[in-house]
Amino acid sequence: MAERSFATEVGKLRASEGEEFFGEGILAVTKALLQSGVSYVGGYQGAPISHLMDVLGDAKEILDELGVHFENSASEATAAASLAASVHYPLRGAVTFKSTVGTNVASDALANLASGGVTGGALIIVGEDYGEGSSIMQERSHAFAMKSQIWLLDPRPNLTAIVDSVETGFKLSEASNSPVMLQLRLRSCHLHGRFIAKNNIKPKFTLRDAMENPVRDTNRIVLPPASFLHEQEKVTKRWPAAVKFIQDNKINEFFAEGAADFGIILQGGLFNTVIRALQLLGLSDVYGNSKIPLYVLNVTYPIIDEEVVRFAKDKKGVLLVEEGQPDYIEQNINAVLRRAGITTALHGKDLLPVAGEYTPAAVIKGLLEFVRKFGPELLNDEKLPAVVKPSGDKPNSINSVAPTEQIHGRPPSFCTGCPERPIFTALKLAERETGKHHVSADIGCHLFSILPPFNIGATTMGYGLGAAGAAALHDTSSEKRTISFMGDGGFWHNGLTSGIGNAVFNKNDGLVVVVDNAYSAATGGQDLLSSASSSEIRSTKHPIERAVRGVGVEWAKTVTNTFKVGEMKKMFKDALSTKELGPKVIVAQSECTLNKTRRERPLMAKKVKEGKRVVRERFGIDPDTCTGDHSCIRINGCPSLTIAANPDPMRKDPVAAILNTCVGCGLCGEAAHAAVLCPSFYKTSVISNPSPWDQFKSKLRNFIIGALQTGIEKRLSGIEA
Repeated sequence: MAERSFATEVGKLRASEGEEFFGEGILAVTKALLQSGVSYVGGYQGAPISHLMDVLGDAKEILDELGVHFENSASEATAAASLAASVHYPLRGAVTFKSTVGTNVASDALANLASGGVTGGALIIVGEDYGEGSSIMQERSHAFAMKSQIWLLDPRPNLTAIVDSVETGFKLSEASNSPVMLQLRLRSCHLHGRFIAKNNIKPKFTLRDAMENPVRDTNRIVLPPASFLHEQEKVTKRWPAAVKFIQDNKINEFFAEGAADFGIILQGGLFNTVIRALQLLGLSDVYGNSKIPLYVLNVTYPIIDEEVVRFAKDKKGVLLVEEGQPDYIEQNINAVLRRAGITTALHGKDLLPVAGEYTPAAVIKGLLEFVRKFGPELLNDEKLPAVVKPSGDKPNSINSVAPTEQIHGRPPSFCTGCPERPIFTALKLAERETGKHHVSADIGCHLFSILPPFNIGATTMGYGLGAAGAAALHDTSSEKRTISFMGDGGFWHNGLTSGIGNAVFNKNDGLVVVVDNAYSAATGGQDLLSSASSSEIRSTKHPIERAVRGVGVEWAKTVTNTFKVGEMKKMFKDALSTKELGPKVIVAQSECTLNKTRRERPLMAKKVKEGKRVVRERFGIDPDTCTGDHSCIRINGCPSLTIAANPDPMRKDPVAAILNTCVGCGLCGEAAHAAVLCPSFYKTSVISNPSPWDQFKSKLRNFIIGALQTGIEKRLSGIEA
């Protein structure tokens, strides 16, 4: 179950010539693919590009009508390799994945694809997950484009520019026989806007045509001596063809030429940010009418030498706005200017942050310093925005930022009711008896276990590489075993072969825990081979335990309810103490509560509205029983579990308390029982539209409790007297 359905929105993909299309960036990209006559699309989900896969899945009927094949790829490498269909045949193909981690995985296939070159247009749509909203290491796609000579598009963030760049990307790929990478930043994927649609196009040359009329050209296969010729072809044919196409089609844009004797060169994806910064400085309006010349790189690789020289030759200074590091574009433009003998001063990372996301606040500061160097007369110091005013410069200034040590950290954590939390609660309890172990973590929600309160996990090396990350820590003379984790998504991505199969082959004795949420929860709830749900277009319900036994694992067990903390604890102890040799695998199953709630909450709300009886369970804590020890919090960490003032005036320690966000998963009670803590937890049922029997039981309980409390109050009054 994907976290979001586009079943309604995909109807917009039928928009025809001249109609106005309104929607989200991801939906617009899908429409652009169909307008471009794409033959096949593949990919692997991952923010910020996950929803593109969801849209394509929901648009199956439209894709079938057009003869477009959609492939849910097992990994980014699988997706990239599928572009091989465009090597010999005039088939337009596109793949999509999160970058840079996805590009890392796909790099081998991409390098081979770029070496041999393509006949049909090959488009790689990468979600550039860089900046403050990212969940990965801070790197850029640019290095891969340069390394393999894949042309890199970075369109201005509006739907018209993004849609045009898809069609342009295919044409550029075909004109230069090279794959093209289309970079979509996080905000571009999710922005909403309008563009004028075109008709969807059926591919002129179909997949069936290719299959029934096979073509073979050894010059396009990466094998010596052809591979040596590929490099020469890249430089002497493909590069010049790409440069000519980019120039002839004016893909890069010039704005406000001649407006000043200094200017700004910027990546297309940063256009809105730069315009906003200029607007706040009084140097542009919101529509992009700048008072400073702009050269917008909608193609950031290759750099077009003639365009750079044209823009810079009559200017005293140029500022390059290039987000992230290293400064690939700045080095390139510096070389272009010096080779051409242009003395124009080039500024970039000397005025702007060397690394980090280029927010409007960061860009404003660099732009202000640049304009003060070359055009101070354009500035009005009285109307400068708050972010560049000195601290205390009233009325329009920002006070100094509070010291880091005074700001309470808010690390990411498991959702309320997450079925992965009890796994780590059980492991913490087991380690009280077995001692500490080296834990190799993995990409996914379970990675939150490295943070408080669990503090479990020493390394994470990539999606599905949890077991591989512990492979070197293998010594038969040690009594300890390593523990590694991976999710069901990572397992099917590459964990089965690189982690578990590798452990079998090398007779590793470690423990591998596969967290099975019933689908790829970390990437948005997409179905997997092991998903419990049925699918009309995919094959599911293939057990993970069966797969690991298939590669040779003998000690493999499945827990079907991770909230049974006592059972999980016992299984951990068994796996860490058994004398049986070889890798041990625990498959810990429970459905992702977030997706389960998304599915069930609307159904419950509907029943309540219809007047039907609905029961919602939640937990509470008796403040009179709670000792204030807070062990429950230390081995739980649920966001709904907090502290409150002690109602007993004789006790100062705050008591534990449960917020109304509780979903009744039961972990509190299970943890208290398994850890032999206290009996202060209680379970309650919140009933909407109670039946007559429910009402009778409630009245009876209230009567009995009231009578008992009255007796206690009488005794207490006697003591006080």
